[in-house]
Amino acid sequence: MEDGRPIFLQIAELIENSIIDGTLAEEGQVPSTNELAAFHRINPATAGKGVNQLVDDGILYKKRGIGMFVATGARAKLRDRRREEFAQQFLHPLLAEAGKLGIDADELKRMIDRWEQGR
Repeated sequence: MEDGRPIFLQIAELIENSIIDGTLAEEGQVPSTNELAAFHRINPATAGKGVNQLVDDGILYKKRGIGMFVATGARAKLRDRRREEFAQQFLHPLLAEAGKLGIDADELKRMIDRWEQGR
């Protein structure tokens, strides 16, 4: 909880990561804001703000009197959003730089394949 971004965003991302990796299943219950706050030693209102952001995004939903749950389709929705963010953050600049250097798609693929083999 110390990477410079607001803590509520970090809480939301931790929950998202748990959904993406399958730790939190669709229709499964999410830890309460009090549990999140106690575990991360933060204010419950801050944890609640992170959870509520996911509710606003349609990733979580509330069952009155029971708690928060992962929405059906949340994993696919998160993966799609993260893939688009990945393309914007990494792929587009990579392709722009490759173009400047005269590297076409085939050569770029060969470079990636060689890198993969060397790992």
